[in-house]
Amino acid sequence: MGRTGDSGSDPADAAIRLHDAGRRYGLRGPWVLREVGLGVRAGALTRVQGANGTGKSTLLRLLARIDAPTEGRVHGRPRTAYVPERFPAALPFTAADYLTHMGRVHGLTGAAAARRAHEWLDRFGAGAHARTPLPELSKGSSQKVAVAQALLAEPGLLVLDEAWTGLDAAARDVLDRAVAEHTATGGAVVFVDHDPRRLAGLADETYEISGTGVRRRTEQTAPAPAAAGPTVVIEVRGPLGARLPPGLPGTAEPGPDADTRRLLVAAPQSDLVLRELLTASPPWHVVGVRAAEERR
Repeated sequence: MGRTGDSGSDPADAAIRLHDAGRRYGLRGPWVLREVGLGVRAGALTRVQGANGTGKSTLLRLLARIDAPTEGRVHGRPRTAYVPERFPAALPFTAADYLTHMGRVHGLTGAAAARRAHEWLDRFGAGAHARTPLPELSKGSSQKVAVAQALLAEPGLLVLDEAWTGLDAAARDVLDRAVAEHTATGGAVVFVDHDPRRLAGLADETYEISGTGVRRRTEQTAPAPAAAGPTVVIEVRGPLGARLPPGLPGTAEPGPDADTRRLLVAAPQSDLVLRELLTASPPWHVVGVRAAEERR
């Protein structure tokens, strides 16, 4: 049986790589995954998909180093944060104390961990639950804590196993934007989600599990931003002849005046683009932001 993946799936610059990795449970248990070779690049968004029970969570646990491979090797040790499919909420902490504790585990000082704990709770709309014991939280609030603990320490590798499940619409949008921000600043993200529209068109790599193997989806290319789910039009004005900051996601076109530009950006990346424009030197003036369907 040959190694799964292809020559492009095991890059030398990967933050973490699986080499001929396999996993089974028990000495004589069936193989869940076998001879898997893939790499996750720094700054890349990687989607894992497959039918229920095919081993998606097993693959994510190998990448997060929660489980060791039964055979093969894992190369690379980025600082990793992991959101499991089921968050163990019955822990003797309040929401803020748990996040502060996890921040310190990830190497933050106590003060920095506490500050970021409250910042992420507020960002997810759960600030009112900071002093609530974890076992008393609703499913949705508990999931917000689970996601916040992974984001607050800015890990090199973020592994999300159905992390959007249980979140309300506003919190799902926050997580979408957090993922875009994380990859834009050089972090790697690997995720599984049951909704095929989740971050549609934004993944740099997509792997599909079939049988015990993992294959990179090379036959698909990412659609243009206009077709990649909800998009936003950002109209900006800058000094005459000024260039937009390099590396902005989306597409740019001339605006109605010589000093204006229109940017068509996937909605999850809009906050990142606005921040880059406003902090550029010299900064760009934001004329307007609207949904793409409102362009006419």
